[in-house]
This record gives sequence, C-alpha cells and structure tokens, in this order.
Amino acid sequence: MTDASQTPDSVALTDVLPNPTPRDLLSKFDGLIAERQALLDTGVRDPFAIVMEEVLSPTLAIIKGRKTILLGTYNYMGMTFDPDVVAAGKYALDKFGAGTTGSRVLNGTYQGHRECEDALREFYDMESAIVFSTGYQANLGVISTLCAKGDYIILDADSHASIYDGCWLGNAEVVRFRHNSVEDLDKRLGRLPVEAGKLVVLEGVYSMLGDIAPLKEMVAVAKKHGAMILCDEAHGMGFFGEHGRGVFEEAGVADDIDFVVGTFSKSVGTVGGFCVSNHPKFEVMRLVTRPYVFTASLPPSVVATAAASIRKLMHAGDKREHLWKNSRRLHQGLRDLGYTLGTPTAQSAIIAVMMPDQAITVATWQALLERGLYVNMARPPATPAGTFLLRCSLCAEHTDEQVTEILATFAAAGRATGVIPQA
Repeated sequence: MTDASQTPDSVALTDVLPNPTPRDLLSKFDGLIAERQALLDTGVRDPFAIVMEEVLSPTLAIIKGRKTILLGTYNYMGMTFDPDVVAAGKYALDKFGAGTTGSRVLNGTYQGHRECEDALREFYDMESAIVFSTGYQANLGVISTLCAKGDYIILDADSHASIYDGCWLGNAEVVRFRHNSVEDLDKRLGRLPVEAGKLVVLEGVYSMLGDIAPLKEMVAVAKKHGAMILCDEAHGMGFFGEHGRGVFEEAGVADDIDFVVGTFSKSVGTVGGFCVSNHPKFEVMRLVTRPYVFTASLPPSVVATAAASIRKLMHAGDKREHLWKNSRRLHQGLRDLGYTLGTPTAQSAIIAVMMPDQAITVATWQALLERGLYVNMARPPATPAGTFLLRCSLCAEHTDEQVTEILATFAAAGRATGVIPQA
C-alpha cells in the first residue's frame, strides 16, 4: 500500500508557502510607543517616569536636583513622616524582621496583622476587617468572590480599574450606569431579575475629577431593588465624616452599606488594602478570596505603621479642617486665575485642572515642574476619550504659604503656555 504522505497531492504547505512570522505580542502597543516617543522627541520630561531623589516631608521632595512642592501624591493626611507611625514601623522591623514569606492563611499572619485589623474595626465601628496586600487586591478579591455566575454587578461607568478587574476576575454579569446618575442606576436595576444576587459598587470620591457620589440617593435606590452595596472609600477615608470614615459616613448611610473597601496608600500613608463589614458570614472570605489566600502578606513593619496611623486618624479633626481649608482656597484661587476645573466647587482633596489637548497639558505640566511644583498629568485611557487634565492632590500638611506659592506657580506656568489670560 502506498503511503499517502508521499503522493504529490499531499505536499506540506510549508514546502509551498514561506514560513509565517509569529506576531510580536507587544505590537498591539505600537501606537502608544510611537506617541510616547514623539512626545519625548519634543524635549519634555517623561511625565510618567519622575524620580524623587529625596523626600523631605509629605509636601516636599528633591526632583532633578530641585526642591519641589508635591501636589500630586495621595498623602492626604500627611502621615508618611508622622513620628509615631515611623517609630512603630522601626520597632516592628527590628522585632519581626523584613517580611513574612507566606500567605495569611499559612504562616503569614503575625500579631501586627491582627492589631491592624483591630484598628480598622475600631475606626469603622464594624465587626469584621480583612487586610489585603494592596488596595487593588482588596477590590479584586472582594468583588470577584462575592459575585458568581448568575449574579449581577452594577457599577458606575467611571469606576476605578481595580473595580473593573474584580468584575472580570469573577463570572458575574456586569451592568454599567452613567456616572453619578441616580436615575440610570434605578432604571438598570429595575431591568434585572428580582431573584438574582446583585451588588452595587460605588466610590465615595472619584479619583480623576475629585467629585463625590450622591451616596444617600444611590443607596436608597439600591436597597429598593434588594441589592447589596460595596463602597470604595480609597479617596474619602481620613477626612470625610465626623470620624473620618469616608463619604458614606458623611452621607449618613453607614448602616446600609454592606462592605467598605479602602487602601493604606493614601490617607493612612503606607501600603495595603482592606475590607470591613458587619455581615455575619464575612469571615469566610478569608478562605475563599484568591488575592488573599494566594499572595504573601504585608511585612510586619507595614502593618505596624498602618495600625499606628489609623489610630491617630481617629483623632485628626484639626488635620481634616486644615485640609478642607486648603482645598477650598486652592479651588477658588485656580478659578480666579481663569482655569477650568473638573468640579464647580471643592468637593474633595482632589482638584482637576482641565486642559484643551495633550500638547498644552504636557507643556503646562512641565512649566509647573520647572518652577518647582509637581502635579499628576492624566490622559486617556485613565480619563475618558479626549479628556486631558492636571490633577492636584492636596495634603493636610501643606502650609498656607505653600498654597500661596502653588497659586503663584500656576499663574506663571499657565500664562507661559497660554492656558490662562495674561495678567
């Protein structure tokens, strides 16, 4: 019998066609690479590769050899250099070493992790608290674990990337509603099966524009439709509400929120994430949440600094008052100079200075940096298509004199680039 593989009709395609070249998996980013290179070719510094050579305080650093005011960090309450916080971290580093080398469910729970969770329970006045290695992992883990196939996650269209990634890691149906629209939330919830499990995910403060959610109205709508509620207070913890718990406290809806997620990398001044809850079954999350079970726990020095900071934030009324004064003053001052801002009034510690296009955004950002002021430059995809802005994040440690200097720097830079009128 003749071997069919030897017949002329079965010649391998590779003998006729040239060998295909495998696709470069990074080629999908060629457009972005070219855009970034074109930007750098104009002589500007890379806005996304700033190196702080030395950090002098929560509000000052050395960048390119120059003393620079920091207006682009999330150090809202200025806790990074608090003497008690730093001392707690040094003590834990000496006593417990540099790291845990294990997961929380294995060898990675030290006394400090429990003390940090105790501090969170006391701060939020809730029964349960779970600490994650980052705020990103907190959203990733909690959202993906709560909602499974057949459940629905209803989220604001402007939600943070960690919230979206938590949705994608799980297997639930995702429903988006228009940013901060109570009516659209109500309409979309009304279309869902009554018997289905539903989680509405909200943020107290939205990080790009610094606007706050109408939590009172949204919580009422969610409860009307039988949905559970998760509120991300990453940018609200520390200075909203009587006790600094967040926008949900200030809105008076604490008893109706099922889960509060937050981070240590902003007002707390270190790194890590958490979720607090009064749900009687919440502790089971320690056994079923993958980003908690399958990652190393925070180093002892980190949870020690977090616990010390959280306990001090319970009594930080003066800091909160000064931060709000800074926010209102900077917002009004920028408006008076002629800048267009993302919110009509100061709604949080974030003030977004809207820009007409990328070229002007970059030029103004560099003009500020060259004059000793660092802010964040934001562009798509971090912002909606066609939206460019400079994001200012105020700190409770900014002095009145620094706010005066910040406004003077914005005046000089904006006039130099033509964003605002000449004096």
